[in-house]
Amino acid sequence: MTEATLSLQVRQIGKAACILDIEGDITAFSEEALMDAYTEGAGVGVKAVILNFTGLEYMNSGGIGLLVTVLVRANRAKQKLLAFGLTEHYQEIFELTRLDEAIGIYATEADALAAAV
Repeated sequence: MTEATLSLQVRQIGKAACILDIEGDITAFSEEALMDAYTEGAGVGVKAVILNFTGLEYMNSGGIGLLVTVLVRANRAKQKLLAFGLTEHYQEIFELTRLDEAIGIYATEADALAAAV
């Protein structure tokens, strides 16, 4: 695999939150798409960035590294980083890597939005 197979849509939810809808694979080749979407969504005044993993097909260690980069950027901007839609497999990976301690993991979009405020 030598190219990105990731598509992201950015949804602004009021002025305080945005949702990044992830479709496809998150790998090291996804850096430009993921960082561009984060930059677009995490504008001035956004208090929470929510990652929608319902369309995630595959994520490897390079993808986990990119999520850490997004987490660092969110922390520097004093934003919450939240997520929903993770399969059981990826929830276990978040637990093993302890990302679940830094990124709020929720079952549904509504739960993540409630935690964003």
